[in-house]
Amino acid sequence: QRKNPFSNEERLASKPVHTHRGDSTYGRPPEGSQTEQRGKDAHSHVGKEVEELCSIIRRTGEVGEDGHVSVTFGQLFETYVTISNKVVGILLRARKHGLVRFEGEMLWQGKDDDVIITLL
Repeated sequence: QRKNPFSNEERLASKPVHTHRGDSTYGRPPEGSQTEQRGKDAHSHVGKEVEELCSIIRRTGEVGEDGHVSVTFGQLFETYVTISNKVVGILLRARKHGLVRFEGEMLWQGKDDDVIITLL
């Protein structure tokens, strides 16, 4: 009953801890919780997918005059889509971390097939 928020016993019901913006724990799951562990696992999984995407760009792309490997979105999409259908999301994550560069906010299959993606 101590953890039941609907308990009629005021002395037994636990009071939820509220955090406010600016607190170091604001927007974060409780330390050691399963939610925290799931978040860490997801972060690790996405990191591995970003690494795999970069290695595919390195394998399928061509080295330019500046020494960077580049590939068109169409070519990358055709290669990577057999591995994962989340190619655009993984590309956006890789750009956020400064690993790739391309023009535009979002890439669309067909429309943006000629957009060049450069591995940094």
